[in-house]
Amino acid sequence: MAPVRILLCGDNHGDREILHRLREKYADYDYLIHCGDSEMTPQEMEGFLFVRGNHDQYYDDSVPLRLILEIGAYRIYVCHGHKDFLRYFKYETMLENAAEAGCDTVFFGHVHTYQDTVQKGIRLLNPGSLFHNRDGRHPSYMEIVIDGEDIQVKRVDISSPSRNHGRPGFLERLLNRITGQ
Repeated sequence: MAPVRILLCGDNHGDREILHRLREKYADYDYLIHCGDSEMTPQEMEGFLFVRGNHDQYYDDSVPLRLILEIGAYRIYVCHGHKDFLRYFKYETMLENAAEAGCDTVFFGHVHTYQDTVQKGIRLLNPGSLFHNRDGRHPSYMEIVIDGEDIQVKRVDISSPSRNHGRPGFLERLLNRITGQ
């Protein structure tokens, strides 16, 4: 079986240009997967497998909150995250949902922070945000290659600076609150 190539992205928050560029650049990939908060119509998301995020008001129940994909040796739980964990970086519910679905990998968004970790035997992959990463790093997405039982992940930073228009990110606001600034 040939390796399966996946573009994983999310949280572009209405930036149509970046999705257009990614759709063109990765047209030969097997999957283009978006983890929600596109703030675009389903028609504008053509070419992507996508789930509904908390900012996706265009979507009704025809756009799922979750997808289950079987790719190579992997069973993948795809979600935005806003319905799968109640607090940022506390993923117990999401891990339980993925385990109940028989999944060993989770693709998710919502927190605007790139992650590649393993918890309770489940690999958690978050491509970060195409709009603004809350850790102060450049916006990002993932290139994933599944080759049999091997999964390789590569972070790709978008060279343009974060589009948060000078607003402090989540971590900066939290630190300011803690320090009383």
